Amino acid sequence: MNNYQLPIDGNWTTTDIIAVSTLVDDVLMAYEAGVDCQKILADYQGFCQVIPAKSEQKAFDRDLAQQTGYSIYQTIKEAQQTTRKQLHL
Repeated sequence: MNNYQLPIDGNWTTTDIIAVSTLVDDVLMAYEAGVDCQKILADYQGFCQVIPAKSEQKAFDRDLAQQTGYSIYQTIKEAQQTTRKQLHL
């Protein structure tokens, strides 16, 4: 995994930062090794609680995609549509 910088909001609590970084880790794992679909979908709900605005979610996703080449949106879309327990992109 390469180093990347998350666009952390200064108003986020430690719990918020953990929720967002957990989802980012899940997305990276989905592309690199595979991740449990139920886990990533649950972690996505936590991400949505921290960043409820769709526009902010999209901006965060764009930033992550520019740094890593991986998309939260595409990963979650695949996790929602698959019938497999593991997601590997």
